[in-house]
Amino acid sequence: MSASPLLDSPQPIARFQTRLQARRAFAAALRPLFATPGNLTGRAPRLLRYALGRLLGTVPTLFAVITLAFLLVRLAPGGPFDQEQTLAPEVKANLDRAYGLDRPLPEQYLRYLRGLAHGDLGPSMRLRDFTVNELIAVGLPVSLTLGGLALLLAVGAGIPLGVLAALRRHRAADHLLMGLAVAGIAIPAYVTAPLFALWFGIHLRWLPVAGWEPGRPSDLVLPVVALALPTLAYLVRLVRASVLEVLSQPHVRTAEAKGLSPAVILLRHVLPPALSPVLGYLGPAAAAILTGSLVVETVFGLPGMGRFLVQGALNRDYTLVMGKVIVYAVLVIGLNLVVDLLQGLVDPRLRYPRRA
Repeated sequence: MSASPLLDSPQPIARFQTRLQARRAFAAALRPLFATPGNLTGRAPRLLRYALGRLLGTVPTLFAVITLAFLLVRLAPGGPFDQEQTLAPEVKANLDRAYGLDRPLPEQYLRYLRGLAHGDLGPSMRLRDFTVNELIAVGLPVSLTLGGLALLLAVGAGIPLGVLAALRRHRAADHLLMGLAVAGIAIPAYVTAPLFALWFGIHLRWLPVAGWEPGRPSDLVLPVVALALPTLAYLVRLVRASVLEVLSQPHVRTAEAKGLSPAVILLRHVLPPALSPVLGYLGPAAAAILTGSLVVETVFGLPGMGRFLVQGALNRDYTLVMGKVIVYAVLVIGLNLVVDLLQGLVDPRLRYPRRA
């Protein structure tokens, strides 16, 4: 009886073993997520305990942010009614009494925490027809749309360009991309945003310079690009360095020796470990985009949270500034928590720490 052609050639056997090992590793990584109730009897899943530990760790961080922001806002020079030059002392005293500013600072802090526990961020001290909750409901969708699109653009373009630069190392494409990446990191958004508005909005008249109309995507093109450029540039450099490091690892040379195609080596053996630092950078990247939106929304006249925060800081609107800071803190802490959980899911060493 003749032998099977698969057994006659060593190269198909090696490929079959590589695929089998990859499937076993993938199944082992997913096994904790689909454990049966019988296997979990007597103890909680380690992944769940890791998630709960990270979630509880965000509580003191958020509390510290709220306390520090309250003290900095209240101890800063000036007040929300000091700019009203025409106010009589009696009127100003009545306003302070109405907003509780005549109370001692610890009492004001406890009253604010009591309202915060019920989801009440208080009334705006300058925009007196609106509460802070209403202003956040107006600006938050705009900021989330702007930040989400900017992060999507940065990740969607930064990863392929970084991989391209790594695969074309020391060539013209690599030098060009690295030069543009350095320029993108060095030039901040408050410089690129006015330049984009001046060039593409005023001189070329391709896109609107300012304004916001729901359902008109052209209003978001320039703000999204200006907000995404620094993060995109940093991602290109990060992905390039990570891919080059993985390409020098022994398992990649072993895969090449087995005769695997370059596409299979890149997608299966290079990108999964190379993208782990990118996953860890998503938290700081989201924070950078959120803070950068303060300038971009002001330059392009978008009614987002950043614009309200700038106006509140200039007008010494205590409650408005506090509300915006708390929302930004919750978003940043939440995004970092999601990134931590994803890293714990991808890298078992984070959720299964070594015992001494």
